[in-house]
Amino acid sequence: MKQTKQNEQLPTLLQAFDEDNELFRLRVGIDRSKHSYNIMVRARCYVADFLQSWEHRDDIPLEELQLEFLHRFSIYLSVDRNLHRGTIWLNCMMLKGVVQRAHKRGLITVSPFAEFHIPKNIGEREFLTEKEVQQLIAHEFLKPMDAYVRDLFVFSALTGMSFIDIRHLQKSEIQKIDGCLWIVSERKKTGIPFRVRLMDHPMTIIRRYESEGRDYIFDRCEYHTAAKHLPKVLRESGISKHISFHCARHTFAIMALNNGMAIESVSRILGHSNITTTQIYAKITMKKLDHDFKRMESGMSSIFSTNTEKSVFRRLKNLILSLLH
Repeated sequence: MKQTKQNEQLPTLLQAFDEDNELFRLRVGIDRSKHSYNIMVRARCYVADFLQSWEHRDDIPLEELQLEFLHRFSIYLSVDRNLHRGTIWLNCMMLKGVVQRAHKRGLITVSPFAEFHIPKNIGEREFLTEKEVQQLIAHEFLKPMDAYVRDLFVFSALTGMSFIDIRHLQKSEIQKIDGCLWIVSERKKTGIPFRVRLMDHPMTIIRRYESEGRDYIFDRCEYHTAAKHLPKVLRESGISKHISFHCARHTFAIMALNNGMAIESVSRILGHSNITTTQIYAKITMKKLDHDFKRMESGMSSIFSTNTEKSVFRRLKNLILSLLH
């Protein structure tokens, strides 16, 4: 095993985190977003606080890390920070990523978190139904800022675009192709090209906010401003769901799949680098379809009264589900 000189300090976890975050910061505006960078900084703050409050130390050498450390960190995020499962998963994966990269750079001999895995709970991918989107569109707001945030959210839900891509949308990216208007751009986060055909309502929103002498369609408000106003906007519209701005993209994916769009097209529009990410939404729609079949089966119980007839119905249902999967 490699000997460490007495006056040579071992590389530490927070040092590795800071180096990763600084490299990420340098890519902001090129192929990474400021919002993603802020999430990484917040994850680093959680780790520092966990070290202080649970481990009673300012930092920890990378070589001392064990799998139990990450397990305890996930419990801290749940108990002390009261975070949802999806957010716990995100912060744990960020910590794991920092340590994995430190291992690849030769700062530690083994990666102690290689086997760590928290399954994401797809039930936490909240979205609005088509009826709720219509409800949001129809509501008349007294305050211009509330109406503006509503329009940004609806625009995202009907195009699949992220907040940062909407915020940077330029007039030059709206092009006429075969007689229809399309947004032709690339995701600011990943650089992956995408195309979105503009339906009537998104086009109405564009016309509402575009102005002469300005390249960008929308006023460039910050994400945290929109996120702060969104709960009030939803509440005033009569929607009680706990929805973040990013859930607008979830809403688009579910509506698109439910209305027959191919999953490959949904993946292309959302700008996913891997179709596996998009398949999560397909699982959600399959779950809903199974629920609808069960409700149908329950409602038709008086018609399918014999065991044989019920068995036929179940086989038919399973066959349809298998064909749609």
